[in-house]
Amino acid sequence: MIAYLNGIVAAVTQSHAVIDVNGVGYQVFISSRDAAAMPGRGEEVRIYTYLSVREDAMQLFGFLSEDDLEMYRLLLTVSGIGPKAGLGLLSALTADDLRFAVLSDDARTISRAPGIGSKTAKKLILELKDKLSLEDAFEKKLSNTGVPDAALAGDAKSDAVQALTALGYSAADALRAVRKAGVTEDMDTETILKLALKQISFL
Repeated sequence: MIAYLNGIVAAVTQSHAVIDVNGVGYQVFISSRDAAAMPGRGEEVRIYTYLSVREDAMQLFGFLSEDDLEMYRLLLTVSGIGPKAGLGLLSALTADDLRFAVLSDDARTISRAPGIGSKTAKKLILELKDKLSLEDAFEKKLSNTGVPDAALAGDAKSDAVQALTALGYSAADALRAVRKAGVTEDMDTETILKLALKQISFL
């Protein structure tokens, strides 16, 4: 298996890149988000790859981050999601957005991806929800955005508001979502966040 390619960008389109590795050009299918973020022609790049093997084809799918590749592999475990559909999902949504959409049952956001209807989005949520945790999703989001763990200090409601704002939601939306979550005194931060995420998708 090819874990990653380290080489020179030879060409980039909206759907694929050609990476020159020691004189050999590898065609790698990429998301439109990665196409926009790809270094210029002649520059060095590392792409984390997934090799799709079928009877009639062997294709490389690649990502600029290991997190995107990890999410892509997870998407491929969902029945009905193939390599191209998985790439389409990661073109429309970041890995972080996908994780939070799954954990908050937000089929509407997932169905924004090309070729993903409401039925497929609900199936994706059903099959992936038990494979994701809110704690892990927040850790990865904070890592990706460079926000320190100290941003999450305080009581449970304040923690939830601060966590949501640290993740890019406006302070007003974060506060409104927590208020609408029906918080009780015995709830911990994780429980409040789960409820707030369900509310925030309707704001």
